[in-house]
Formats: sequence, structure tokens, C-alpha cells
Amino acid sequence: MATLAVAHRPQPFTAGYYARLFRKETQYEILKMLRTRMFSISVIGFPVMFYLLFGATNRHSDYARYLLAGYSCFGAVSACLFGMGMGIALERAQGWMELKQASPLPRLAYLGAKTISCALFGLITTAVLLVLGITMGGVHLHAAETARLFLVVFAGSLPFCAMGLLIALIVPANSAPGMINLINLPMSFASGLWMPIDILPHWLQRIAPALPMYHFAQIALRIFGFARPGSALPHWEALAGFTCVMLGIAWVVFTRSEARS
Repeated sequence: MATLAVAHRPQPFTAGYYARLFRKETQYEILKMLRTRMFSISVIGFPVMFYLLFGATNRHSDYARYLLAGYSCFGAVSACLFGMGMGIALERAQGWMELKQASPLPRLAYLGAKTISCALFGLITTAVLLVLGITMGGVHLHAAETARLFLVVFAGSLPFCAMGLLIALIVPANSAPGMINLINLPMSFASGLWMPIDILPHWLQRIAPALPMYHFAQIALRIFGFARPGSALPHWEALAGFTCVMLGIAWVVFTRSEARS
């Protein structure tokens, strides 16, 4: 009996092909984060818990509005540092990253999917905090303020995804959670996310402008009128410069590790 041979025509590598590849990778990355209960519960739960303790107990006050912006930034940074930093570090230790490198998946799709997923988790945290602020904190928001807060949280997540990538490349997987907490918690406190920067010790006020989270917080606090005087442009420029520095160092570390292997 004759066998019918069917020629398989490879799919062309068009822009639509890469778009579908990126969409699928992002979808699976989000599902993985959601199914990792310890990640999703802790990343969303800690800012929510802190807001219930300190924000919701100060109903109809400026402090409830202040903490809404501050803890939105804190939740976004936590999602980025743990999602990128701990996530990629674990995948490196398990050999999953080497499998990804051997596959036809472009590196930008892999990193882009993780970046978008972490930023979306920051938006989820912000949405939960907004509901708590309105219902329990007595916060009144205009639609424009809400939209601006979502945009700032999404855009401000990108520098800390770059920071998380660098942490994943230089810190072992078993040390990543402790190192991230050691960076995240003191930096968020010193940047004025938990309380106004003006009531912190003077030496912390001098250090704060050197911290990327300070610039992120100032942009978010400006929405509610709590930022320090001045333009928002220098804060955006500081975050852009920080992103370039983190990505540059990460690229050097990655290329050297590849050369050694």
C-alpha cells in the first residue's frame, strides 16, 4: 500500500508569529505565578495587610490617601523583585533557564513575559488597595487619579524588573528571598512609602534621593498632592537611568557566565 507523504511547510517568522509567541509566554507566566500560592498570596497580601493596619484605621484622612500610593508602589516593587529575582534564580538552579535558552524562544520574549506578568501583579495589588481605600479607608478618588495611579504603577515597575533580573543572575536561588527582603524592606521605608519622608531622620532624608524607590514614590504621591515640590521629570529620568544601569550590569554578568560555561 502506498504511503502518502505530506510536506510540512514551516511557519514563517513574521511579526504576528512573534506576537503570538509573546502572548502565549505571558499567559503561561501569569498562570504559573497565580498557581504559586506562596508568591501570589505574599506579594498581594503584605501590602494589603499593612494598609489594613495603618491606612484603614485612619479613615477619611490624608494618611489613608498617602498610604494608598505608598503601598501600591511597595506591592509593585515586591512583585517585580520576587517575580524576576527569585523566579529566574529558581529557574536557573533547576536548569529550566538552560532549556529555555536551547529552545527557539527569543530571549526578549522570555524576559518580556516575566516583566509584563510582574507589572500586572502590581496592578492587581493596586486594584485591591483601591477597593480597600474606598470602602474601608474613606478615600475619595477621581477617575483621572485612578487611571494615573495604574499607569504610574505599570511604568514604574519596569526599573525594578531590571533590578530583579540582576539579583537573579548574581544571587543563588536559596539566598534570593532573604536578599530581596534585605533590599526591599529597608529601601521602601527609607524612600517614604510607609510614612512621609519629611518625618524621617535627617540622614535618611539625605540618602533617599539616591534610592530608585524614592523617585517611584514621588511620582505616585504627586497624583494625590503629597510629593515634594518640583517637577516629575527628574524622577522619571532617575528611573530611566537606573533601568539602563541595571540592564547593563545584568548583560555583562550574563555574557561572562555564558563565556565561562
